[in-house]
Formats: sequence, structure tokens, C-alpha cells
Amino acid sequence: MKLQVLLSAMFLEDDSYVDSLNITGDAVVINQCDRDKKDTHTRISAVGNDQRITYIETRERGLSRSRNMAKAAADADVCILCDNDVEYLPDYEIRIKEGFSKHPDADLIVFYIKRKEKPVPNYPRPRRMGYLSVLKIFSPEIAFKRESVKDIMFDERFGAGSGRYLMGEENIFLYECLKRGLKIYYEPVMIASLREEESTWFKGYDKDFFISRGANYAAMSEGFSLILILQFALRKRGIYKGDGLDFAEAISCMLKGRREFLKERK
Repeated sequence: MKLQVLLSAMFLEDDSYVDSLNITGDAVVINQCDRDKKDTHTRISAVGNDQRITYIETRERGLSRSRNMAKAAADADVCILCDNDVEYLPDYEIRIKEGFSKHPDADLIVFYIKRKEKPVPNYPRPRRMGYLSVLKIFSPEIAFKRESVKDIMFDERFGAGSGRYLMGEENIFLYECLKRGLKIYYEPVMIASLREEESTWFKGYDKDFFISRGANYAAMSEGFSLILILQFALRKRGIYKGDGLDFAEAISCMLKGRREFLKERK
């Protein structure tokens, strides 16, 4: 079983950046910068093994576009998404491959990345995931069989740098996988930790955030989007109040985002 890490980053000097993330196996690196170039070569990793890197420099922008470019350039059996603030454990490849050996029918497996707001896994034991459980997922936790998702793309209207909606591209992607009958498992095995760095897109629970969240829910499921909007407003009420929005304003902004997205889609 071949594994590739699909790293989305911006303005890197060169592919040696993978060493700082403890990526020791093969990888596809999408470097959104001011150049256009593609190269595949073998280098020596930080731990001394041969490492095949497909390094793509592009002037295109947007996280979802970067994910799609990485998927298209990949050729491994299994791929895992990666951002530039992830630090892998030394045996991350073994853990990911063991997960797919344990669940041979899995099309996607969500692993655990430790971070400040998530000190323990979402679930203590392995389980199948459905439409509600995938709402809690963080992009770099997602590993997939490349052939299973080759025709499923990240919606480029969503995600950091899209110029439209700030977030939610991973949830839309996972919903589309479920709609097509793919099997998603949760495996509470830690593969990495997250660096404490300032988010490139999250500036607080402001109106733009809630507009994007409403559009995100509409893209996932028009029929269930109203329920998703209501549950989010209720569940996060104690958090976003500190940023100056009340319950009614949060609902109003999410409904606005929902309307905008559905109007665009038509």
C-alpha cells in the first residue's frame, strides 16, 4: 500500500519545508506562490530514507483548489490531506496503513490530530461515520483511497482563499462522499499534532463567519440546512456571544448565506 501526504501551502522557498512537518514518506506539495512549475523527484528525507516529492508551484489561489490539484497529481493508493501547521508522529505512515488494513472496506478514514481545542479523539473507539459525525472533522485528519474519491472534488467556492465562503469545504466533500455511498470510518489513532499558530481565515464569530456557515450548510444539504443552522446557533451560543452577535443575528446571517448560495446554484 502506497501512501502520499497532500500538502497545501503558500509561498514556500522549496520542498524542504516537508522536513519541518516530519513528513518522511512520499508527498505532493502544492505551493501557491508567484510561479508556475511542476517537478517530481526523489530526495533524502530528514530521517535518511528516499522520499518521492511531486512539487507544484502555481499562481492559482484557494485552499480547495489546492486540494483538488494535489488529488489530481497524486498516484498513491492512499492519500492524506495536510496543512502547513501539522507535525506528524514518526510512525504516522504505519498508523495510517494499519487503519486501512483494519478496515479493508473503508473508502475514507478519519484519524486523530491532537490540538488545543481537541485534546482527545472525538470517539473512544472505531466507528462508522454518518452525516452528523462528519460535521466535527478537521481536514488534515482525512485519509482516503485515491480511486474511491477520484471523481469527488472540493467545492472551490469554499475554504480559505476562495474569495467567497470562508470555510466548510471538508464537510461538503465528506457529505458528497456519503451521498455516493462511500464508507467513512473514524479511527481514534493519533497521527499528528497541530502547531499553535494564528488562523489564516478565522477572525472570530462575525457576520462573515455566519454567512459562510449558512452557505456551507446549504451546500451540504438544502433539505437539512435549516436544522443544521438552528443546531449550530444553539450549540455555539455561549461562544459567539462574546464576539458581539446575539442568537437572532447569528440565525439571520446564516439564513442570508443559505439564500445567497441557493440563489447562485440556480
